[in-house]
Amino acid sequence: MADFELISDKIKEFLSLDSDPVAVFLLSAGTDMHPFGGWKRLQKHRYCQALMKARRAELVILEAKELSCPAAAAAFGIRPLPTGLANGEALVGFGIVEKADTGRTMFENMPKLNPGSVECIALCSLADAPRVPDVVVVEGEVEKLMWILLADLNLAGGKRRGADTAVLQATCVDATIIPYRENRLNFSYGCYGCREATDLGFSEAVLGFPGNMLEPLAKTVEYLCQRAIPRSRDKKAYQNLIENNAK
Repeated sequence: MADFELISDKIKEFLSLDSDPVAVFLLSAGTDMHPFGGWKRLQKHRYCQALMKARRAELVILEAKELSCPAAAAAFGIRPLPTGLANGEALVGFGIVEKADTGRTMFENMPKLNPGSVECIALCSLADAPRVPDVVVVEGEVEKLMWILLADLNLAGGKRRGADTAVLQATCVDATIIPYRENRLNFSYGCYGCREATDLGFSEAVLGFPGNMLEPLAKTVEYLCQRAIPRSRDKKAYQNLIENNAK
């Protein structure tokens, strides 16, 4: 099994991340919970809030009945979407969209898991992962996440990368469910909900990728750290411009 603590430490060091990459486990009924023994069981938390706690090195479990965000609960196949969300009217009430039809379309196109497929969600720092996670979620400043995206592009042989987002459900759908379902990296600038409910900073964004991509992505980030990352951060071309303009 991979040394997740070593991989996590390297990713944090190479990218200068201020918090931990998060290992996410989507657990069905009947799953052996022994690897997650002693983890804190959260009550009435949103998924993005559980992710925030894991990002700060807490080991947490969010049971289906305790997932308090109705949109995330629907996305994880736990509960049907409430009528006010499904018809888009609630999004008008939040000031997110001007027209209910816009909100309705957003939810109609929402990627989601099969009903009943998730009994609970376990989240922890990648360093504490007891096994290969289903998904790894990274929150951080955009420049730092950019290098993970460039590593993904390297692994894809140079094919352009795209993001799938409704600027809604950024952590649950964009960074977790899409990577899990489609076996690929996905990224998002965030959304109303996770920014209102967590400590996600103004300059921070989020991405997620399936756990089976962890080792190759980490190795490619390490390659980028040899030249590309330090040279870009040194900003020599910018400094030369400033110096030339000062003459």
